[in-house]
Amino acid sequence: MPQLEESSQPRLAAGCRWAGEGENRTLLFPEGALRLQDTGRAILERCDGLRTFQQIVEELQIQYGVSDPAKIRADVSTFLERLHQKRVVDF
Repeated sequence: MPQLEESSQPRLAAGCRWAGEGENRTLLFPEGALRLQDTGRAILERCDGLRTFQQIVEELQIQYGVSDPAKIRADVSTFLERLHQKRVVDF
């Protein structure tokens, strides 16, 4: 299983797609659906296969500037690794 690295470019896995808009935006995947809260949605919306993990973390650090940068990095990493295990995100 690939490891999440600074240069990894996370993207939605095959078969996963967005449905709805705004706060009602839901991520659909073969085994079900996820309705994400603000932070989770902010992370996954940046997983476009173009941005690197490092870039995603930097963007979130700007958006959530009051939070500890090390905590943001750790939380994003944990979140993406869990979704990777569920085959929702590839990197």
